Amino acid sequence: MADININQAHSLSPAKAREAAQKVADKMARDYQLDCQWDENVLRFERSGVHGALTLGEQRADMVIRLGFLMSAFSATIEAKVAENMRKVFGAT
Repeated sequence: MADININQAHSLSPAKAREAAQKVADKMARDYQLDCQWDENVLRFERSGVHGALTLGEQRADMVIRLGFLMSAFSATIEAKVAENMRKVFGAT
């Protein structure tokens, strides 16, 4: 198993941060066929071989992605794509 940890600072309101997180989730769902579900300020996602969560804080968003054996071969590509998407939607601060 491979773990990916991505931390993105932001200066968004809680509502705007949730909108940004939903954009990240929507793109991940399309790209990797993930099922996503909110649990308060945590967006959980999963599919066979992948699961994780995007946790919203006041000034940062923290994502943890756990990849199974087969998906771990793509960890660098997945991390780069997701990190870039998070930078775009949360904005660099």
